[in-house]
Amino acid sequence: MTSPGPGARWRNWSALAESTPRQVLTPATTGEVVDAVRRARESGTTVKMTGTGHSFTPIGAPEHTWLRPDALTGIVEVDRSAMTVTARAGTRLHDLNLALERLGLSLHNMGDIAEQTLAGAVSTGTHGTGGVAAGLSAQLAGMELVTGTGEVVRASATENADVLDVARVGLGALGVLTTLTFRVEPLFVLEAHEEPMTWDRALATYDEMVATAHHVDMYWFPHTDRALVKQNLRTDLDPGEQQPPGRLAAWWEDELLSNRVFGAVVALGNRRPEAVPAINRVAARALSERRYTDLAHRVFVSPRRVVFREMEYAVPRDAGLDVLRECRRIIDASDWRIGFPVEVRHAPADDVPLSTAHGRDTLYLAFHTARDADHTAYFAGLEPVLREAGGRPHWGKLHSRTAADLAPSYARFGDVLAMRDRLDPDRVLTNGHLRRVLGD
Repeated sequence: MTSPGPGARWRNWSALAESTPRQVLTPATTGEVVDAVRRARESGTTVKMTGTGHSFTPIGAPEHTWLRPDALTGIVEVDRSAMTVTARAGTRLHDLNLALERLGLSLHNMGDIAEQTLAGAVSTGTHGTGGVAAGLSAQLAGMELVTGTGEVVRASATENADVLDVARVGLGALGVLTTLTFRVEPLFVLEAHEEPMTWDRALATYDEMVATAHHVDMYWFPHTDRALVKQNLRTDLDPGEQQPPGRLAAWWEDELLSNRVFGAVVALGNRRPEAVPAINRVAARALSERRYTDLAHRVFVSPRRVVFREMEYAVPRDAGLDVLRECRRIIDASDWRIGFPVEVRHAPADDVPLSTAHGRDTLYLAFHTARDADHTAYFAGLEPVLREAGGRPHWGKLHSRTAADLAPSYARFGDVLAMRDRLDPDRVLTNGHLRRVLGD
């Protein structure tokens, strides 16, 4: 087990959270994770394994011992009869996608950012939109974890099934994940259709689009009546028959416009907030329609080089569009100047106890600001509306909730706390953020 030395600073991607752990270790085996956890328990300290820090909260902030997962990467088993793939927990989603592509396999669904480690993405409830399962955790068939007592637990439908049930979204509080087993399917091709729409048309046809397309992602530009809607449909094309955007077109849309130009526009808006409405109107009207086909993970995932801050709430699907309308009313009536689009996604209900889609079809509403902008008034002004609608905050994104008011939002919150008492009775795996959202 290697160590880059004590006192290294941990900071998350958005630079909103940081800590200075006393010890930094890079375990290469499950046994080395066990050793680190047992030493922490014996000394009465804490340990956290934290990957890329892509959460916006301090959920992964290490207080004493920071385990870096850099050496716990790669696929360890492919079971084609069961259609499962097992990978080490420190593998980045981007690398898993490429490895699966080489195997002729794919995950069913994912979000649009692929820089997270598998452990971090699963533990915080990372999700995409639509499909049969939107969240990565709902695609899990098994896992291996090291508990707060240093025990290695393997969990699947046939072994420690109660652990798998609860720990699929475990916030890092139930164990240090070392491997994850995903259900996979044959590599498939999506047809992507990106289309600018008016606000009225997008909302009037949203239910129809969700019913006819496998995956729908909508972006509304604040201070305008314009939106961009992305519809992805599964095709019967064989991999190799897809027609992706040409290299120049892809660079123009996904790198130049979506990152470099957008970054410059955001920076301008930060310097001149009064210009943001006009900037948004120009940006929204500059969008053009495009269609292409490509392998699923290339359609789902987009490069995100402009650093931002985000609050996302999962609200009941049947009330979701009305909640969005109310959020727009508040934005329009305010003096806020919001340079980032509001993202709208949907998910089918799942059975993961701490999933934001647990037990109900869900609409996700995500609100962003630039890294250098003050997000506090914007997020605080909308959060009461989202809470009143029965919203559940994304575990890795900004919110003000605590254990006391999160518990009523989850029918099985008590089961999670009971499993935490069983797997980490001495709270070796905790930190300040987990004390806030789960209690001591």
